[in-house]
Amino acid sequence: MVRRSYNAVIERNVEWKGDFATEPYEAAWASEAIFFIESLKGSGKESVAMVQISANGMKWCDEGTTVTLPEDGKTTFCKVAQFGGWLRLVGNAKSPLKVLVTLSLKE
Repeated sequence: MVRRSYNAVIERNVEWKGDFATEPYEAAWASEAIFFIESLKGSGKESVAMVQISANGMKWCDEGTTVTLPEDGKTTFCKVAQFGGWLRLVGNAKSPLKVLVTLSLKE
């Protein structure tokens, strides 16, 4: 049986500076997820994003997974499993960073 998968671009050419949160994404059908974060301009040096989970897309809990934001032109990722219904990233960018964030989901 072929596993179902889907890639969702949840942030495109968005500038993160200071506190940020990605658009929430409903992913209850998936059993695993990978956030890919690409720096299009700027550096995420010394900045970290955290994965948050939610049952309803409105009230959020820290899941525990963190990822250091990438340097200019680089891509990084973090993996998540057993996350319930909704996913997003939150954090604080210490310097401006333009990003492309893709969420890859797999059943």
